[in-house]
Amino acid sequence: MKTITLSLFFVLFSTISFGQKSMTSQIQTNAQCGDCKERIEGKLNYTKGIKFAELDDQTKIVTVKYDPSKIELLTIKQTIAKIGYDADDVKADKEDVEKLPKCCQPNGHE
Repeated sequence: MKTITLSLFFVLFSTISFGQKSMTSQIQTNAQCGDCKERIEGKLNYTKGIKFAELDDQTKIVTVKYDPSKIELLTIKQTIAKIGYDADDVKADKEDVEKLPKCCQPNGHE
């Protein structure tokens, strides 16, 4: 009986530990072009905990699928901001924006 109880415990624990669901979130950015898309997707898709990131350059929305046990949504937004783009309510620092090519800075395509 003790063996069965212990076995059930390990099965339940494994399901809880390894059965983490991915989360999908959409983040509004101020990206402007294909270069912005490559820059954001390139960084996010190689960030630990992120399974998939894609920027729709028409709507400027990044769809991110991630493992919330490895990375928080706020951290993802801060990563986008550190690249030089606003991410919902997380604004990019002026210094990070200025590191972007002139065409990718706000109003760069006007």
